[in-house]
Amino acid sequence: MTTLDVPVRNIVGDIDKPRGGALAAQVRHSVALARRSLIKTIRTPEALIDVTLQPIIFLLIFTYLFGGAITGGDRHAYLQFLLPGLLAQSLAMGGIALGQNLNADIEKGVFDRFRSLPVARSAPLVGAVVADIVRYMTVCVVMLGFGSVMGFRVETGLLPALAAVGLSIGFGLCFCWISVWVGMMVRTSGAVQGTMFLLVMPLSFGSNVFVETSTLPGWLQSFVHVNPITHLVGTIRGLLVGGPVQFHLLITLAWMAGLLAVFVPLALRAYGRRA
Repeated sequence: MTTLDVPVRNIVGDIDKPRGGALAAQVRHSVALARRSLIKTIRTPEALIDVTLQPIIFLLIFTYLFGGAITGGDRHAYLQFLLPGLLAQSLAMGGIALGQNLNADIEKGVFDRFRSLPVARSAPLVGAVVADIVRYMTVCVVMLGFGSVMGFRVETGLLPALAAVGLSIGFGLCFCWISVWVGMMVRTSGAVQGTMFLLVMPLSFGSNVFVETSTLPGWLQSFVHVNPITHLVGTIRGLLVGGPVQFHLLITLAWMAGLLAVFVPLALRAYGRRA
């Protein structure tokens, strides 16, 4: 028996209960498959390295290796500037594993088994995305918790900090649909990682994550101003350490709606052709 057999068998009882309408069935199926994804995560905790150990390493490296040079020796000031940006970057990178896992499930025939169940067509994808909330919550807890050990302090209060966490998780859930679509399009899980890194790294470094936008060349600033990561970072910084929020928040919400409108249909269409 493989580690995938038990989760699939356990969800059959939850799926095969004819209660409620089509929407209720869609929700029930998605929740059941989200539970399966969470079981897989519990059984393979090393799969959380990218949202636990990796953010800590980035925070240490950029704060202590580059912080002194960028801020003239005031590493605490750079930590206050850097952490909200790294939180946004880690959320974008955290969704890469979702596309990899879905691609691997297809290659192993797991989705062939789903087709034999009375389950909504989109439920496997929606359930996997819902389960990814745990990964994004983990990123937020690790970054803010370890950051506080290093000296980071929230300067705006509890409610703005909770709003920053909620917005971060919401953006991660919207952005990860790109990874879902890529996972349905490419042939191997390794190709998912390579493709997503080609997208996430330019968005991360071509933004205001590490330095102020005004210090960048003019041609790069043009890209930074339309980069969704830039506006997410601006919103999180404003909510955690103070500063303008409204403009960045509106742009971030617009990007979130756009990501859902574009990549959810693309992912479902690709899934229909692949699985």
